[in-house]
Amino acid sequence: MSTAQADANALRIEHLDVEYRVGRRERRVLSDVNLQIRRGESYGLVGESGCGKSTVAFAAIRYLARNGRVSGGRILVDGRDLMALAPAELRRLRAQSVSMVYQDPGRALNPTIRIGRQMAEVFEVAEGIRGKEAHERAAQMLARVQISSPQRVMHNYPHELSGGMQQRVIIAMALSINPALLILDEPTTGLDATVEAEVLDLVAQLRAEFNNSILFISHSLPVVARMCDRVGVLYAGELIEEGPAAQIFEEPRHPYTVGLLRCVPAYGRRKNHGRLETIPGFLPAPGSITGRCVFVERCGNATERCRHEVPPPIDLGGRLTHCFYPERAPELPHNAQQMPAPAARPRAAQPLLRLRNVSKTYQVAGKPLQAVSQVTLDLWPGETLGLVGESGSGKSSLAKLLLGLSIPDSGSSIELQGETLPGGAGDRTPAQLKALQIVFQNPGSALNRSQTVRRLIGRSLRLVGLSGAPREARLRELAASVRLTERHLDEKPRQLSGGLKQRVGIARAFAGRPSAVVCDEPTSALDVSVQSAILNLLVDLQAEQQVSYIFISHDLNVVHYLADRIAVLYLGRLLQIGPSEAVFFGPHHPYTEALLSANPAAGAPQAQRIRLEGELPSALDLPSGCVFQTRCPRKIGRICEEQEPALLQAGPDHAIRCHIPAAELTRLQLKPGAPEPETNAPWPSEPPL
Repeated sequence: MSTAQADANALRIEHLDVEYRVGRRERRVLSDVNLQIRRGESYGLVGESGCGKSTVAFAAIRYLARNGRVSGGRILVDGRDLMALAPAELRRLRAQSVSMVYQDPGRALNPTIRIGRQMAEVFEVAEGIRGKEAHERAAQMLARVQISSPQRVMHNYPHELSGGMQQRVIIAMALSINPALLILDEPTTGLDATVEAEVLDLVAQLRAEFNNSILFISHSLPVVARMCDRVGVLYAGELIEEGPAAQIFEEPRHPYTVGLLRCVPAYGRRKNHGRLETIPGFLPAPGSITGRCVFVERCGNATERCRHEVPPPIDLGGRLTHCFYPERAPELPHNAQQMPAPAARPRAAQPLLRLRNVSKTYQVAGKPLQAVSQVTLDLWPGETLGLVGESGSGKSSLAKLLLGLSIPDSGSSIELQGETLPGGAGDRTPAQLKALQIVFQNPGSALNRSQTVRRLIGRSLRLVGLSGAPREARLRELAASVRLTERHLDEKPRQLSGGLKQRVGIARAFAGRPSAVVCDEPTSALDVSVQSAILNLLVDLQAEQQVSYIFISHDLNVVHYLADRIAVLYLGRLLQIGPSEAVFFGPHHPYTEALLSANPAAGAPQAQRIRLEGELPSALDLPSGCVFQTRCPRKIGRICEEQEPALLQAGPDHAIRCHIPAAELTRLQLKPGAPEPETNAPWPSEPPL
């Protein structure tokens, strides 16, 4: 029997050390990592950004960067020692035994080659199949990942597909060789809730069908809990806890794991319940801690022993932890500063922003594309309004209209503090420009890498009219408000972590003391510990400065924690708007109901998944009647196909655009064991704004 046949593991890593050469120094980024993934098993790898998760994945296929090398240990894939393979054998193993799905499918696909050609190339390389047979096998594989029109998709270029469709294509390519090991590196980051749920369902179904082993890397702890049999927790290049997923998430036995889980907004938690937990301090530089516990500087349970000895792995009966005091982990001191619920303030005499019948139409290939349609809503001083919906629903388009980056259609009206805002930013006054600012999703792309933090923030202050001593004083005030130190001011973005970069972006947005800030997915690229710190910061700044937020996010748990009210958009239409609690706990618009079922919160009772059939319709060819009727699981007949529903009152300050009355929606969506709803509430007929 061969070694490959005898080995019960698809991946076995033994005492792995990896080093990167930076300048003239070798920096160890992985230290003595040991893990096994059994055949047919799904193994999750979690930890903060910079802990070494992706390095483990690249080492597992011997695909490290040029300055990286395996300095110790062994890696066996499908029973074969990677370090002992000749180049030709390594290429063959990659082509036949291992596949990898990357975080960004758009970058993984060649933009100049049609999907069919890229799919066929997999069979050419792996099996030597060419021509018509390769084309047919490619179409069959696309059908297996639930792409309804494989021939049409094969004729498309990558940019003609949605993010979810691109990821399905990448998964089809990865599974075409039926690999012994499938590596998924953040496969759903950046996807909206419904597409993420569909991709994860697909992975689970195909894993059952193909019996693949999976290495699943993600910073989304609820996703890992759902998808994986076992979990490894990586910190500063060391595997500090490992075991069955249910035990790791329900009974963690390392302080770092406890800290990560506490950072996730719990089910039903709101900002007025207190600050989110954070993990104090920062991730240490690779290889900087030796001869002691690697987590000691950030651990609330640390003792003198932890500062002078390296904790050995402790077997807790089928699970391991590298901690001297695993029994103390659940009692880790809480570090979140509890704050009382803010005093209820009467609503201001007038809204800060007033939108009336706001629309935006583009011309695409001579046809009108309506990105935003007749949106009417208000944003009040000191309020957070959450904007949710799938990609393509109009969230970012609406934000651009508010900021003057796009000019709305005639008949649209946007008022700021009672004054009409000119459509374009170039026509607005300096005061109007300062009043509305934005925090972008990717701080790394939004910041000039060649300038120091001091210059980046200073330039924003100069643009709002400050110079000399007042500018320096305001710069220090801003830095302090977003928890940046003097050392950070003299560093460049490439020297900062993702969370610190986002703090710089927030400081720039607050330079002119804005009245409202658009937060466009500000935490989607951040791990949970950094996310909690940024959310705490936004809450603090709002309490101190009474700033209003328009918070755009795919993560409904984060929106529920932060937002006072939530607006749900679909194909540019406002389908539901109301207080956060009302939108989350019902009655829901059927689209909101589907979004919530696809994005369960940590600790939430398991709800039945509502799957939306088909792709989001094209805005160039909108459905008649209700725009959601082609995918609606509660469609009631021809009225949905022929008449667009009005936005009607569903409760105090709560409105839903649906032909089904709110009381009936409440009855249909009633959870088992919940009391029957009141059906005769005397709600006013006018919808809230």
